[in-house]
Amino acid sequence: MTNKKHSARGMSLIKALILVFILILVLSYFKISIKSVVESPESQSNISYVTGAGKNLWNDHLKEPTAYLWNNIVIDIFWKSFINNMERIRDGEKTDLENLAPTFPTGVTDKAKAN
Repeated sequence: MTNKKHSARGMSLIKALILVFILILVLSYFKISIKSVVESPESQSNISYVTGAGKNLWNDHLKEPTAYLWNNIVIDIFWKSFINNMERIRDGEKTDLENLAPTFPTGVTDKAKAN
């Protein structure tokens, strides 16, 4: 029986660094200069094209929905609730989860209180 947890994992940071190091050694073996490839006019043209396309994509299509999600969902719903509950924990009060959790009578005194 194989353990699927290990096979479903991604690559660790150390493995990625080792892989990059090996890739640099292979390029060096074939006498390919990374510096000359990056500084070539073709590479510079491609880099500026991709950069410009990325900026246009961000400004024209992604900036507004991302700002809405961040400001109205993450900040208003999750962050404010998180801060509120952390302040309650600090002050020794019950959190929203504890306040909203259903309670069940556990003994005679609880049954009497419920009635």
